[in-house]
Amino acid sequence: MIIIQNLSKHFGGKVIIDDFSYNFPKNANIALIGANGAGKTTLLNMICQLEEPDGGKIIIPRECVLAYLPQSPNAHPKETILKECISGHQTLCDLEAKRDHALKLMTEDYSEQSYANYELAEQEFTDKGGYALDADAKGILVGLGMETSQFDDSPLTLSGGWRMRLELAKLLINNPNFLILDEPTNHLDLPSLTWLEQYLKSFRGTLLFVSHDRDFLNNLSEITIHMSKGVTRVYNGDFDSFLEQKAERAEQTRRERVALQRKQDHMQMFVDRFRAKATKAKQAQSRVKMIERLKQLESKLDVEEIDKKAHFNMKVDKPSGKIVLEIKDASIGYEGEGTDDTRGTDGVNGVQGKGKEQIVLNKNLSIKIMRGQKIAIIGANGIGKSTLLKSIVQEIPFLCGKCDWGVNVTVGYYSQDQLDVLDKDKNVLENVMALAPNVTIQQVRSLLGSLLITSDDVRKSVRVLSGGERSKVVIAALLAQKNNFLILDEPTNHLDMSSVETLSSALESYDGTVLVVSHNRAFIGAFATHILKMDKYKRAELIGVV
Repeated sequence: MIIIQNLSKHFGGKVIIDDFSYNFPKNANIALIGANGAGKTTLLNMICQLEEPDGGKIIIPRECVLAYLPQSPNAHPKETILKECISGHQTLCDLEAKRDHALKLMTEDYSEQSYANYELAEQEFTDKGGYALDADAKGILVGLGMETSQFDDSPLTLSGGWRMRLELAKLLINNPNFLILDEPTNHLDLPSLTWLEQYLKSFRGTLLFVSHDRDFLNNLSEITIHMSKGVTRVYNGDFDSFLEQKAERAEQTRRERVALQRKQDHMQMFVDRFRAKATKAKQAQSRVKMIERLKQLESKLDVEEIDKKAHFNMKVDKPSGKIVLEIKDASIGYEGEGTDDTRGTDGVNGVQGKGKEQIVLNKNLSIKIMRGQKIAIIGANGIGKSTLLKSIVQEIPFLCGKCDWGVNVTVGYYSQDQLDVLDKDKNVLENVMALAPNVTIQQVRSLLGSLLITSDDVRKSVRVLSGGERSKVVIAALLAQKNNFLILDEPTNHLDMSSVETLSSALESYDGTVLVVSHNRAFIGAFATHILKMDKYKRAELIGVV
């Protein structure tokens, strides 16, 4: 499989990867872990030849069929789900385009040469399995749980979890034997997460994946690669085994360091005592050289770095009224294309009229949110959780019903896609200042520092940040705004485990009101006072947590 030799990568003065070598074994599940910004996505990009290393090389054998699932789905997909799936086989799509172009030229100006060119392109497309591509794509989509009735729908109508399945389908159509997944559990509900785990366990090939989900790591990983401060190490076993080995390694290094320091101290005492005596001067000088050698040995000790933890508090500038938000008899969804049938005239599946069909995801919503409540919205992918949040913040309108705001309510909104609110052409500091204009540069720097974004990192362009670092920039802006009502859509996506724990702790002590969508059960359990359960029958029920 893939071989990495003496790989190195730097960004400015920061070492991301330093002299890393590794031979990926066949048919192994390998977890790539590390704090946000450690360089995980950078390493994946270099393996996929999307970025160039500063030193070393990556050898990809001819028999290796590589497939890469990025953190986010294609922002500009084809017009239908089926076509988007087919687009994943770039080689056959290019051959089909070549064949069609040859046909067009032959039709416009027929000659023996143009006919020969068309025949050659047609034969190449056929030999590579081009005419089986449509059937293969349909089979993969059905295998991933999609209905045949969905094939002509736009990918943009899918929820985040189903968009991930579509991206995976685009990879599988190439029959890969080396699969790279960058945080595949983001946006997935529990059934989808369980399905993905089972699918990957049966995958025949090498799997390299990034995840911050501890259960997912333990259920899949056989080898763990840890990245921290430029150092990349390989451990055999799952995530829990990695933690044990890391602790043992750190303790062994500590003992070796203590032993070397004791030897140095003992020799230094001899040198200090006998340096001035002529009869002992030669022995003292020998001890000085030995001390220098011991210092060199100590400096070469492979010390385990301890990743720092973010720490912050969420403050409220002024409290809201007792009632924060009241939704009355509301329906949520979106406008679809008009159809000729009468499906949905009862308002259950859709509402037909004026050339448009309203796709209703949830109806008859009546929810009263009170000051201090911390409500987690749960439900399967595609049930309307994110749509509800977007309707509340007026990104999309309610289909019907009423939404009344309480007194003195100030809202901070965190969307699933951080680029919705971040300007990727500006740096970190500029983005936070734009989102929270009433705070000083020093205050912003302090907030970013609490999230481990320090010194020159604040001048980095958002474009080059990892997903976790972008999340932290949005969180910093929310901290600076001091709003009393936080609406958060999957805030733990992209965050490392340490940052997730810090965020849940901050929300637990937060004096304001929270409405959050998350599939992370440990995160929800740490602070939620209420659960808003949404189901496939278009019902929503608010339940207090005991």
